[in-house]
Amino acid sequence: MKNVSKQVLLALVAGAVLPAAHAADIKLGVAEALSGGAAQYGISIRNGFQLAADEINAAGGINGNKLALVIEDEQGKKEEAINVFKKLIFQDRVLMVFGPTLSNSAQAADPIAQAAKIVAFGTSNTADGITSIGNYVFRNSVTEADVLPATLTMVKNKVGLKNVAVLYGNDDVFTKSGYDNFKKALEDLKIPVTTTETFAKGDVDFKAQLTKIKGTNPDAIVLSALLAEGGPIMVQARQLGLNVPVIGGNGMNSVKIFDLAPGTASNDLWIGSPWSIENKTPENTKFIDAYKAKYNVAPDQFSAQAYDAMYIVAQALKKTPLKGDLAADRAALRDALPAVEWTGATGGFKFRQAKDRAGKPAGYDAEQAPIISKTENGKYVIQK
Repeated sequence: MKNVSKQVLLALVAGAVLPAAHAADIKLGVAEALSGGAAQYGISIRNGFQLAADEINAAGGINGNKLALVIEDEQGKKEEAINVFKKLIFQDRVLMVFGPTLSNSAQAADPIAQAAKIVAFGTSNTADGITSIGNYVFRNSVTEADVLPATLTMVKNKVGLKNVAVLYGNDDVFTKSGYDNFKKALEDLKIPVTTTETFAKGDVDFKAQLTKIKGTNPDAIVLSALLAEGGPIMVQARQLGLNVPVIGGNGMNSVKIFDLAPGTASNDLWIGSPWSIENKTPENTKFIDAYKAKYNVAPDQFSAQAYDAMYIVAQALKKTPLKGDLAADRAALRDALPAVEWTGATGGFKFRQAKDRAGKPAGYDAEQAPIISKTENGKYVIQK
């Protein structure tokens, strides 16, 4: 009996130490707008992250360790983004933070990550100046400054623009930055502007602005808007007989536009983005099929960018031995990220370093070529 008891005791002791040999979780924070007006982006983004994390874990994780997502709803509000960043960084003690969804929120929350020396990785922030916050701020969302000139050039070559009218949201960092970049691109391309009209986030009636625009007889409307306002703008423009091309920023690059502007109302929308649902590369086809199988809905640019971002971070983590010292591990991940090059759903990707306002090296932007697409009968058609 004594021998049996001893064997049992040894087995119990062995069992007690086994968990220490198990793979540890690598906690990654996800701060996205899962409710409110920006949820149409944030939910897609969360889905892209989750799909990629599940795939990575199923393939063995990161050097045997599993990715664990700590997901919080920042509601598309600056104040909530700040609160969520603080919770993830200081309470949940995550290795890094993805998000937030909107550029407005990133301008408010990313300085917290920079001060705490933890990576903030944006997948949907395209406004100017975000990566100038500091060297812990990364994004794989191509800036409006890179995309909009290419989009305008394509439309000019295809349609022969003589002039355009401009309509933009003047109370949002993203839409205001889009307007600034459209304005510069139009000046560089020497395309005259017939009129410039504005709206505010939450507006639902745009007929006054669109009537003024119609009166100037433009060849196209340049629109810097998020989907919540952009969809109704397209519907009301068509109702007023404004059947000209609409040239949008990446806030309009979503299959949800076909729900918000049904039928022919969504036709002739031109956008530029590294990602298109019609791009038939093996990596993108794999992503689209996996996303549809998991969520029973088509992905969009925002889910694709989140999906690729998770894989980009995974590549850096595979080259970053984690030591259990959170401050050191956060810094090591930051140091590993800039060298990552990846080919995923959005195509070939690498980082380029941005500069702060003083001209000194700061955070990291995406280096990718945009694809220009045009909507035709419920589909985005790639233009060449």
